[in-house]
Amino acid sequence: MDRTAWLELPPEARSAAEAYTSTVEYAETAETGVMSRLACTLHTTTGRVFVKGTRSDEPAAWMYEYEARVTRVAPLAPRVLWQVDAGGWLLTGYEYVFGLHPDLVPGSPDLGPLINALTTMAAAPWPEQVRKKPLHIRWAGFFPTDRRPDLEGRALVHSDVSPLNMLATDDGIRVLDWALACPGPAWADTAFAIPRFVHAGHTPEQAEALARTVPAYRAAAPSAVSTFAQTLCAVWESREESDPAPHRAPLISAARAWAAHREYAKV
Repeated sequence: MDRTAWLELPPEARSAAEAYTSTVEYAETAETGVMSRLACTLHTTTGRVFVKGTRSDEPAAWMYEYEARVTRVAPLAPRVLWQVDAGGWLLTGYEYVFGLHPDLVPGSPDLGPLINALTTMAAAPWPEQVRKKPLHIRWAGFFPTDRRPDLEGRALVHSDVSPLNMLATDDGIRVLDWALACPGPAWADTAFAIPRFVHAGHTPEQAEALARTVPAYRAAAPSAVSTFAQTLCAVWESREESDPAPHRAPLISAARAWAAHREYAKV
């Protein structure tokens, strides 16, 4: 998506935000992420604020409202500071979190904090006041219908645990960008992390060993996890066919390696 710079917003939108932030001295447009029309760090007279937004008449504008509602209750997420709808733009201000994206390579000091984060995330219930399609509905058509119970659950699942959606801070891992969150199994985010581990250089066996240190994943039925692994491959392959992107192929390869390992080892 083409990014809009802060100074390109209508004055009404900027003024409405500055009522909460104080005077904006300058803004930095985010270099990563592809979904938000506007994503920037505001440097204000009272500190930094991260802002996401889109035009109010965009078909996907509802996602920003839902993301804010989920983020308010999500574990390890930045605080939602304010929301404004002015000048034809819906803007959400988030706590600015300082940190670096975690490194998932074998031996990385970020792995322990990430496992702690996944353990915390697995314990969060879905906020029932927010209505979104659960994982087994989102992935309908990519797995046999008789395996549906494998993917059911009412935990709060982030579903996009890329290192780019996390920051390693002095207080542990913080988790950003909850736009794709949905209800699902408590162990799902840990399962989503396994192809990320493989992509970072772990063998599937090593990635599984890391995942099993998360209690929710360790308690998951092996057949359910295998359903997840096979379905994830199918979903990612379908996305690559419809919307090719350079980052997809290595992740699909990692997901295939994990699924093949589970099939071969009968995990």
